[in-house]
Amino acid sequence: MPGNAAHKPPLPPGALRIGLVAGEPSGDLLGAGLARVLRRRYPDAQLAGIAGPAMQGEGVVSWAPMEQLSVMGLAEVLRHLPGLLRLRRRLVATFERFRPHVVVGIDAPDFNLGLERRLRGSGLRTMHYVSPSIWAWRPGRVHDVAAAADEVLCLLPFEPPLYREHGVSARFVGHPMADAIPLSVNTMAARAGLGLEPGEGPVVALLPGSRRGEVERLGEPLAGAAARLAAARPGTRFIAAMATPVLRALFAAQLARHAPGLNVRLVEGRSREVMAGADVVILASGTATLEAALLRRPMVVAYRLAPATVRIVRGLGLMKTEVFSLPNLLAGEPLVPELIQEAATAEQIAAAAEGLLADSARCAALERRFGEMHAQLRQDADARAAEAVLAMAGHAPGVAAGVRS
Repeated sequence: MPGNAAHKPPLPPGALRIGLVAGEPSGDLLGAGLARVLRRRYPDAQLAGIAGPAMQGEGVVSWAPMEQLSVMGLAEVLRHLPGLLRLRRRLVATFERFRPHVVVGIDAPDFNLGLERRLRGSGLRTMHYVSPSIWAWRPGRVHDVAAAADEVLCLLPFEPPLYREHGVSARFVGHPMADAIPLSVNTMAARAGLGLEPGEGPVVALLPGSRRGEVERLGEPLAGAAARLAAARPGTRFIAAMATPVLRALFAAQLARHAPGLNVRLVEGRSREVMAGADVVILASGTATLEAALLRRPMVVAYRLAPATVRIVRGLGLMKTEVFSLPNLLAGEPLVPELIQEAATAEQIAAAAEGLLADSARCAALERRFGEMHAQLRQDADARAAEAVLAMAGHAPGVAAGVRS
């Protein structure tokens, strides 16, 4: 394969040099954990690339603001495309001068895979940290990854076998979220912290999403589901976790229209506490579903894509999997209710949540399965990722910086 590490010329000796490129806040946090371990093992290491505040706090030099890569949505990407391409060309030239032992692209695959491919072609070793969701949609991206990365660092255990089928080196390092969340979650303490009194009826958490488009599409059915649950189970309490003040105002308006008079407490920036304090969580599909599982919370997962996106995905056959939430993908079976597109109605969401509230044995079984998932994912991901990077760099643990195998 072109660019294979075994055929690359040796890099010049000297202090350990690692390139790190993060394009969004979640990648910044991953990169910060990786940088922290690398710095602990090699205090003189030179870490540089594109970094957010968390990575910069761990000593990573940022050559450009991370916000330049934090572009979401087709229209936004097209508008910023010339600038993104200029930035990528500049990064390639800068990395070629810096001559890092390894360049690690952290998530942001639309930008980083192209960057990694060019750097690999110039003789640098490359890694991609966080697999794109090739198991869910656009499976053909595996070929893009194969051309770009010498190795993929995966957060989920079922991902490396998918890459091995295509001859791509990949390893499971665990999920940092599983390391951060305690194995035992105190629901009563979470409720107390949120000001929820004990013993006043079940608590249902609503998480309509962290992006405006998600809340615009899911807010109405979630509000309607809450209204139906309140009618079916008087005394049920509702609390909604909102990502920003703008989304809070948007969801409040949807509640006023579709659940008039219903008391729903809106909380900003405390989604983990909100989920931890709930009996059942109703939420948009995404990483939050894994967080809810690690918190041992029974859940109903809903999602609605934009109509134009649905037509493209269905028309081109880009969707690969029958299930889409992370708990179900990890379990290999439909463990939690999933409602997507036309099925994500207020009636069906309410019925699924009511089924969980009425079945304590089922909820207990879910909590046990979620505990097993937590143990599987809790692998000290920062340390394992750092070990993989150092192995790729030829710096075995305990070997002095600058000595290459």
